[in-house]
Amino acid sequence: MIKTLGELRKSGYKSRSIKEELRENLIAKLKQDDLGFEGIIGFEDTVIPDLQTAILSRHNILLLGLRGQAKTRIARLMVNLLDEYVPYIADSELYDDPLNPISWAGKNAIEIHGDETPIAWWHRNERYTEKLATPDVTVADLIGDVDPIKAATQKLHYNDERVIHFGLIPRAHRSIFVINELPDLQARIQVALFNILQERDIQIRGFKLRLPLDIQFVFTANPEDYTNRGSIVTPLKDRIESQILTHYPKSIAISRKITQQEAAIVAEQKAVEADGLVKDLVEQIAFEARNSEYIDKKSGVSARLTISAYENLISHAERRMLINGEKNTAVRISDFLGVIPAITGKIELVYEGELEGPAKVANILIGKAVKTLLQTYFPDPERMKKIKKDNPYATIINWFGAGNSLNLLDDLSNEAYKTALESVPGLRDVVMQFHKNVSESQILLYMEFVLHGLAEFSLVSKSFLEKGFEFKDMFNSLFSGDFGDEEDEDDFNERY
Repeated sequence: MIKTLGELRKSGYKSRSIKEELRENLIAKLKQDDLGFEGIIGFEDTVIPDLQTAILSRHNILLLGLRGQAKTRIARLMVNLLDEYVPYIADSELYDDPLNPISWAGKNAIEIHGDETPIAWWHRNERYTEKLATPDVTVADLIGDVDPIKAATQKLHYNDERVIHFGLIPRAHRSIFVINELPDLQARIQVALFNILQERDIQIRGFKLRLPLDIQFVFTANPEDYTNRGSIVTPLKDRIESQILTHYPKSIAISRKITQQEAAIVAEQKAVEADGLVKDLVEQIAFEARNSEYIDKKSGVSARLTISAYENLISHAERRMLINGEKNTAVRISDFLGVIPAITGKIELVYEGELEGPAKVANILIGKAVKTLLQTYFPDPERMKKIKKDNPYATIINWFGAGNSLNLLDDLSNEAYKTALESVPGLRDVVMQFHKNVSESQILLYMEFVLHGLAEFSLVSKSFLEKGFEFKDMFNSLFSGDFGDEEDEDDFNERY
């Protein structure tokens, strides 16, 4: 390992700016058919090509998109395009390049020690600085300030750069520097970034210092028109060369891949079987939320919603398994009651949504997701109702119409769950008619799915119980006053 400046020069090492470093390492990856952003799903044909173009152009970058669109994760992955190690002058405050020092300390070390100047090595994971923009961020935090104590103790004049206590940006010299939620940064603080981006000098309390910082800037923000918290001042936006728009997953399949990659499922939870249907339902909830009249579209619905919801779904089924002393179980539709707490904290409601309440809105979204997917897995109940002849749901609906009801509690054992579903005539037949090659646990899941789907199409009544659901005839519920009454709503509100 090279330890002195003289050894470094003899090795033939050549300095590169960080933008050149990113560019050349990206070129090497592209020649090997490597996109360079492992783990980013759904952006292969949209965001990633734009990002690669910006890096090849040696641009500072603004990632613009709603929350939960992997903006910060993309910025962090840029570290993988850096050299694994780069040399710097040991103990230099700004990690000076030995062949191109910019600070007084770095230049002074070389002047004193010459070729014997000690060299240390800097790993790429340490060449990343991230700052969340908040209203209380100051110029001193980002750029620096004059340190009167340093001036007094070292008997330095105030026009000596050694009196400066550098902020985060100068200390990110030769690094990637990320400012998240840029519009939240006060306008006067944004103005302080102008010279660093363009002229490469810093100004602190009238002290102007030519400091050619070598930084790859990455900014993240919500679209300016979508936020009331602030905006990016126009001259700063003009100095950021590439603006790249991110987006939410465009399909259930892509969204599902992201959730399965990110969800923290521990080994013990492998005893909980999660069918593709329930995985799709989790994703469909987010799609319904992004189109819901109750949710603020300007705020967006983060991908973290589906990740947290899936984790809760598995944990809700695991809890039931533990309570019943069983060794394994499968996720049920009734387990989606457990995802409501994961949804309520991740949606911003408009006025109409506030009137309904977050838990009620979450339940509405689950219901809409069930209704949408039922038409993918089974025939449309409304169309079957119009046809009348050969309606596969007729036996089920008629059974409830005869005054029968079914209680599905969410803590039923596997055997009790099966017995309850088997008590409804025609339910298994519907599943077997359209899904012949499925396991027993899938059959039971689909049977319950059909019940919830028929309820969403208002062909049977579904009411909330303290620990689950009650299914019964729609018309009997209407005439008896049980359907959608205040008592049913109170049961739901009491739980959530």
